[in-house]
Amino acid sequence: MASCFSFTSSRDRCYQYSFTRAGLKATTTDLGEGTVIHCWVPRKHKDAKPTVLLIHGFGANALWQWDYFIDSLMDKFNVYIPDLIFFGESYTSRSDRTEAFQARSIMSVIRVFGVSRMSVAGISYGGFVAYSMAAQYPEVVEKVVLCCSGVCLEEKDMDDGLFKVNNIEEAASILCPQTPEKLKQLMNLSFYKPAKHVPSCFLKDFIHVSSLNFPNDHVWLCSRYALSIDLFIGFS
Repeated sequence: MASCFSFTSSRDRCYQYSFTRAGLKATTTDLGEGTVIHCWVPRKHKDAKPTVLLIHGFGANALWQWDYFIDSLMDKFNVYIPDLIFFGESYTSRSDRTEAFQARSIMSVIRVFGVSRMSVAGISYGGFVAYSMAAQYPEVVEKVVLCCSGVCLEEKDMDDGLFKVNNIEEAASILCPQTPEKLKQLMNLSFYKPAKHVPSCFLKDFIHVSSLNFPNDHVWLCSRYALSIDLFIGFS
């Protein structure tokens, strides 16, 4: 399917148009030492507005997870939306793959645009990055919103059956699915009302496009994310 028509790539273009129409522009910042960050930023930063940074979780890129919220946020905030490293068009040749490195890289980009104070919201893996950013830069980060992030999990949550897995490898296989079956499992865990009948060809296309540039790095990050949760509470 991806060789002749890609639903995922077409959807990407729709989201790009939506971001542009809302008043954002795509930027690419070379931080040196092999690290490049792609970030959507306001076409015109307005000092009278507060600033919010939106950090996505696992998925194709920032477009897919934040598009629904853009229009309502743009009226009230200067909105910055980066692609985390190894998602979208962000990448690094450095060996550091930690959430702390992700946070430092994003902060370096934000400072390029002259932002000195902001609030941060992170979904899933992005919540770990947001948490790290707040810990490293308390003078910059005013408020933090963590959405569906294991940072706040307690052992009783796992005992109650929330994302119950046997080991890190099993968790990574769900968080970074390589088959339509695993992607359906992730959707059932992630969505309040998951779609019931999604053709496997669409799921295969999403997997192909999402992991096209950095397949091994995605798996590593998923393992790291699962390990981060394990360090907090331990697997059931």
